[in-house]
Amino acid sequence: MGSVRIKGIEKDNGNHENPHEAIKAYCWVDEADNKSGKTDRPTMVSWMEKGNSAYVKDSYGNKAFCYVRISVHNTKFLQTKADNTYTDNLLKLPEC
Repeated sequence: MGSVRIKGIEKDNGNHENPHEAIKAYCWVDEADNKSGKTDRPTMVSWMEKGNSAYVKDSYGNKAFCYVRISVHNTKFLQTKADNTYTDNLLKLPEC
């Protein structure tokens, strides 16, 4: 199984702090081989559901792993979870 660090996001209107607007794509890097890419939300969700993992890393090197969630509108998306609490670390990432 693979694991990638998400390093950026893409939103339709570029408003990263708006939690009501879905992330369109994720920019990532595989720190094992330095391969990087950009993957749309449905493809990334599907990849995660197959047992792969993704995380966000802070400036101290701490990882917050991503989990697949389902919105009230039945849309699957990724959200980080740290200390057993779902957080919005992905929304803090830069545009990719």
